[in-house]
Amino acid sequence: MPTSYIAIWVVFALSIALMLVRPRGIAEVWWVAGGAIALVGLRLVSPGEAARAVLKGSDVYLFLAGMMLLAQLAQAHGVFDWLAAIAVEHARGSRVRLFSLIYAFGALVTIFLSNDATAVVLTPAVLVSVKKAKADPLPYLLICAFIANAASFVLPISNPANLVVFHATMPPLASWFGMFLAASVASIGATYLALRWCCRESLTGEMTLDVERVHLSSAGKHTLAGLAVVAGVLLAASAMGKDLGMPTFVTAVCIAGALSVKERANPLALVKGISWSVLPLVAGLFVLVEALSGAGASGLCQSALVAIERWPQMAGALATAFALGVGTNFINNLPLGLIAGASVAAAHVEGLLRSAVLIGVDLGPNLSVTGSLATILWLMEIRKEDVHVSAWTFFKAGFMVMPFALVIATLAAVYLRW
Repeated sequence: MPTSYIAIWVVFALSIALMLVRPRGIAEVWWVAGGAIALVGLRLVSPGEAARAVLKGSDVYLFLAGMMLLAQLAQAHGVFDWLAAIAVEHARGSRVRLFSLIYAFGALVTIFLSNDATAVVLTPAVLVSVKKAKADPLPYLLICAFIANAASFVLPISNPANLVVFHATMPPLASWFGMFLAASVASIGATYLALRWCCRESLTGEMTLDVERVHLSSAGKHTLAGLAVVAGVLLAASAMGKDLGMPTFVTAVCIAGALSVKERANPLALVKGISWSVLPLVAGLFVLVEALSGAGASGLCQSALVAIERWPQMAGALATAFALGVGTNFINNLPLGLIAGASVAAAHVEGLLRSAVLIGVDLGPNLSVTGSLATILWLMEIRKEDVHVSAWTFFKAGFMVMPFALVIATLAAVYLRW
């Protein structure tokens, strides 16, 4: 292997490791962007190649920006606090019923607003409500992390990784449902059963009902209606096979602007609350992965996919889903999704094997806290509230949940394709 290839692999590995560990509390974006800059500075990637890699992610940036704006709008007007309070109220003192209701809300938020919204916005609201109900917060916080990945391939908009894996070959919505609807339902159901079993001891007994009722304001109701409009626009765009980034961004800006005018609110306050560092982080990942692809990663992945295509259908699907699923926990699902997506396109992989690739990339991160951007954001959110879930605690739950859900989802993809 050429020395330049080895250097690229080292820079990539260091950037991802430092992003996950965050030495001295330095934000993730600096390690990833720094790695991308280092590649250019060391002449391992030319400035032109880096620029082209960044431009490849334009649809993803627009999608993320629009979704973050919508999530911030919902948070500012109390939509997620209202949903979490409804769950506590309708649980009627039952920990198991509260578990099921929060799981259902988490699934809906993930499906229509993306898994990052579930991690960033729903998690704090759930934590506040559960604390008021004096219940053990761990099972309900784990819901926010696990459902963010388990429900993230119901729709193309449910996870930015979906845009990365398919990119220019994103199938129309009808084709997407044919490929993933049965597998998504199986993933959500299997994850629920396994996670509930893991948390069974914490879900025994009753909890307090002395929880303050939260009323949704007029602005909150309009925000909720706006979210429904966005969901409709994105479903229409997906059904027509169009890119999702621009419709997401334009619709979100229009809704936020209209509400700001109606409420006579300063839109800059809304914009300031968004974690814009996610965008340069993703751009840096595009550069790192472009370099890694040129250093042999895409070739290896492409060769593996071509070889697996000759395997029996079931064995090939399970091997692909598990290999990529486990791999996400070592290098994170977004960079692995970029590599896998490029390999799928280059190898002209179609049908079940392509479905298995996405199932592994989306569902695999439920094994550990390092698996996906959504899970890392979830960990950051609970730390802000001085709640700590160790990597070992998460892994123990993930080891019981992820493999089971991955097998069930893959079997559904094989036998229940529509």
